[in-house]
Amino acid sequence: MAATRFLSHITIFNSKNSNLYSITILAILCTIFYLIGIWQHSLGPIPNSSSSPVSGFLSSSPCYSLHTAQLDFMPHHLPHDPTPATARVPHSPPCNISFSEYTPCEDARRSLKFDRDMLIYRQRHCPEKNELLKCRIPAPYGYKVPFRWPESREFAWFANVPHKELTVEKKAQNWVKVEGEKFRFPGGGTMFPRGADAYIDDIDKLINLKDGSIRTAIDTGCGVASWGAYLLSRNIIAMSFAPRDTHEAQVQFALERGVPALIGVLASIRLPYPSRAFDMAHCSRCLIPWDNYDGIYLIEVDRILRPGGYWILSGPPINWENHWKGWNRTADDLKAEQSRIESVAKSLCWKKIVQKGDIAIWQKPTNHIHCKATRKVFKQPRFCQTQNPDMAWYTKLEKCLTPLPQVSQIKEIAGGQLTKWPQRLNAIPPRISSGSFTGVTGNNFVENTELWKERVAYYKKIDYQLAQTGRYRNLLDMNAYLGGFAAALVDDPVWVMNAVPVEADQLNTLGVIYERGLIGTYQNWYFPFLSLPSIKFNDSLVFLDRCEAMSTYPRTYGFIHADSIFSLYKDRCDMEGILLEMDRVLRPEGSVIIRDDVDVLLKIKKIIDVMQWEGRIADHEKGPHEREKILFAVKQYWTAPPLAPTHDQ
Repeated sequence: MAATRFLSHITIFNSKNSNLYSITILAILCTIFYLIGIWQHSLGPIPNSSSSPVSGFLSSSPCYSLHTAQLDFMPHHLPHDPTPATARVPHSPPCNISFSEYTPCEDARRSLKFDRDMLIYRQRHCPEKNELLKCRIPAPYGYKVPFRWPESREFAWFANVPHKELTVEKKAQNWVKVEGEKFRFPGGGTMFPRGADAYIDDIDKLINLKDGSIRTAIDTGCGVASWGAYLLSRNIIAMSFAPRDTHEAQVQFALERGVPALIGVLASIRLPYPSRAFDMAHCSRCLIPWDNYDGIYLIEVDRILRPGGYWILSGPPINWENHWKGWNRTADDLKAEQSRIESVAKSLCWKKIVQKGDIAIWQKPTNHIHCKATRKVFKQPRFCQTQNPDMAWYTKLEKCLTPLPQVSQIKEIAGGQLTKWPQRLNAIPPRISSGSFTGVTGNNFVENTELWKERVAYYKKIDYQLAQTGRYRNLLDMNAYLGGFAAALVDDPVWVMNAVPVEADQLNTLGVIYERGLIGTYQNWYFPFLSLPSIKFNDSLVFLDRCEAMSTYPRTYGFIHADSIFSLYKDRCDMEGILLEMDRVLRPEGSVIIRDDVDVLLKIKKIIDVMQWEGRIADHEKGPHEREKILFAVKQYWTAPPLAPTHDQ
């Protein structure tokens, strides 16, 4: 034991001595190198000598220069970067004042290139891609925010629609009058000199306009839309349309009054509405040749009338016995015209229910059980065999009768019974409840209705102007789906044009919107380059693209809502083109709400910043973690400059 302890002490002692020697040697070496360093710098910088292998290192600057030297960390042995592509900066200057009322798809100069037969030259003919304007349409100098509804029904600012032609041409018919800086609309019309209100009362004595069974109407050849304007107080909403023709600005006057209207004409293509859309159709001296072309225009009215719907005709040739001299036509001519119209109506299985004074009314059957049996008597028109009755975007008119949905009993209403207004708004539409509309169930419809109530309530919290009663009148929903946005605003003094995009991957929901008692139109913000008769919903060809304009005047809408429209048209339509069209139809100081993916909205924000819009992006109503965001924007007030005085002034 003692020997073992002794050996252990010796080992520890040797280890300690070894560590001490190492430390001593290290200290001596450090001292030597330190002294060498002092001696080197005391001599100053060593001259550069190419003969020394270390001369490049030793010829460095003195120590004190290290405080100001900048170190280079950049790589020096990489390939050159490619030249960056120059990003196009959005630039949307104002257009010339001559474009103040520009309607791209109803341009008078372009229309002269087309056939006058069947008024083809007056239907939609949109510009080619190289003709598209890349500028913003100016409002006329002196433009004012329109009167609020219902005052706007009777008044509009002259500066907003500076045209006096109708005040002269229709002076005796009380269409419109100029009173100082305002227009006044007395409510008159060619066939209702006592005013539209009294005329509608006359119709109400013949069919019931008060019980809610009639909600949607269409006025063909509407003039300044006084008929539609005065139906609104009876909870009936009319889609008024007229061509852009010699009656300058008639549809523009209607829109300025706050009345739903579009530029349109019965020509060679279907009207942009689904089948069974309207409860009532109206023509008051609308100058449509109902008896011509084998009754093709009445066949189109039949397509868009719901089962049991009414067609009202006043003016030539109705009551020709008392008016033929004033109409500058012979009695025989007018009598023959009425006979031909009666024959066409019978061939469509319509029933003439009344003719009193200047008004005649026909009713469409509620189903086609009897009508199919009568084809043995009326060989024409035959029933259409293959065409989709709801396809109505550049679809050519056909001389065939649109068949109603099948029924099992004579008293059954084809397509289903519609609930009366106002319950009709939130009742499950027959197209959905019957199961004939694939892709949407009754539960989906109810959930969508509640969803849009929540969304509109959220909008109003952020956009105080939308919450302000009467601030807006004419609204556009660019991607309406089931009409939930419009339904959520039904108690506000507004109307909404529900646009349903015509896309192969979209459900054709416009028929559902009309069954709710709302109005709308088909619209394609994306256009394939093909001749018009060839365009179909599910065309599989590859096309070059262009954006299409709406059939309406500049400054139509005070508010535009766009839900996912830019994602829908991604890679198919120019984003700037859609925004310029929105700017064209939006009034100065009008508002826009765009819902979309955040990346899409950031691109939109860059474009609108050069369009004189003020915008900001807000979180989704569910919170900041949703990729979908909401852009709120307002178009700033600006107009064309005042016209320079002429030499005669």
